[in-house]
Amino acid sequence: MLARELARDFPTIDLDSDALEAARLLVERGLPGLIVVDSARHPVAVLPGSQLLRFVVPRYVQDDPTLAHVYAERQADRLADRLRGHRVRDLLPERPQRLPVVEGGATAMEIAALMAAEHSPLVAVVESGSGPEPPMIGAISVVDLLARALPPR
Repeated sequence: MLARELARDFPTIDLDSDALEAARLLVERGLPGLIVVDSARHPVAVLPGSQLLRFVVPRYVQDDPTLAHVYAERQADRLADRLRGHRVRDLLPERPQRLPVVEGGATAMEIAALMAAEHSPLVAVVESGSGPEPPMIGAISVVDLLARALPPR
């Protein structure tokens, strides 16, 4: 199966998108991450769900996970409130995870190898031979790839 056959339409967000709305989009669509695009609509980064969590979980709890045990459930239920008033650019680390890109003719093994090497839940698929900034024709998530690779029950 080639990348162009696996690629599907995938929602994108931009750097100035509302962080809370980005989290909602991720949850409502059941996505492992979101594709962040620049003002020219070229993919520039992946915002994995884990990065959203890194933003909402207090740093001291990340540094010492045993403190999570004493965190009140009522407080935990409101963790996403920390996203309010922020933009996607605020959630990205200083060096955001670049979005891996494959051409439409890439094989499933090439896609899997790139995802594994880049620790990315997503790859963008661009049209082969379309110049220096080829248009994105879709994306493939790790779930899409595994759904095709798993043997039937």
